[in-house]
Amino acid sequence: MPKRSARTTSARTTSARTGSAETVATSPEAVASRLAASRYLADESLATAIFLAIRLGKPLLLEGAPGVGKTEAAKAIADLLGRDLVRLQCYEGIDAAHALYEWNYQRQLLAIRHAGEHEIDIYDDRFLIARPLLQVLKAPEKRVLLVDEIDRSDHEFEALLLEFLSDFQISIPERGTIRATAQPIVILTSNRTRELAEALRRRCVYHWITYPDAEREAAIIMLRAGDVAQATARAVASAVRDIRARPLAKPPGIAEAVEWANAATILEKGGSPWPEAFRRAIGVLIKDEEDLSYIAPELGRIVEEALA
Repeated sequence: MPKRSARTTSARTTSARTGSAETVATSPEAVASRLAASRYLADESLATAIFLAIRLGKPLLLEGAPGVGKTEAAKAIADLLGRDLVRLQCYEGIDAAHALYEWNYQRQLLAIRHAGEHEIDIYDDRFLIARPLLQVLKAPEKRVLLVDEIDRSDHEFEALLLEFLSDFQISIPERGTIRATAQPIVILTSNRTRELAEALRRRCVYHWITYPDAEREAAIIMLRAGDVAQATARAVASAVRDIRARPLAKPPGIAEAVEWANAATILEKGGSPWPEAFRRAIGVLIKDEEDLSYIAPELGRIVEEALA
């Protein structure tokens, strides 16, 4: 079975709100305001954690349940700083070859054959395949690095990250130490499916993200949804808060709440009355068959109370 490769994305931000970290992150309140301009609503504690991570030059570790907005926070941070975002999606079995670097052995062998009696440096840059962490170190401009779902990896992979997180450098036996051209902003996310190593935690500014209260979630829905009325956003936020309180296998995240508001609005405009529109659109909110069966008998009451 072929190895999975690490998924990475790099996106050039087009925000006009560019500048150095010092000029952008002047206070937690300024960070919150700029995040809101990037369509991300951060409460005071999260804005403070982001502010401190930027100003102290330390990685930011965001933990919380799936769907609370950890990955979106990293995207918003890249946007407010006007930097490229490089994403490393972790998974079980990820190793240095997928996250740091590896050598192009086939190209090395071909170069040796073609060199004949001439000397050749098979550890030249042209034979080095840079993975996300090395890409960030070698980039001529500052980057935002997202190490997503670090808890899906193992402790051995965490150990590989320690040198990078401490000094923003990595050691390659054949090449020596490579240091960052420009210090990146690093965000790590975890769903806390396992405990992370204490050594990794000590290197980070830490913040636990919870689901927002109904008022803030309604504001998020209004900000991110398409053509959704304020009353609808409030009803969705109230209903979703009630649904999350149930013992579900996969509680809906904020993105699912936004999708539910959009879907119900589309159905309502197509002729479905409000309670029915919410019921018919439930598949964009609850995405587990057992959860659907569990919530179905009470869904009507939950929606009616939220609409009242």
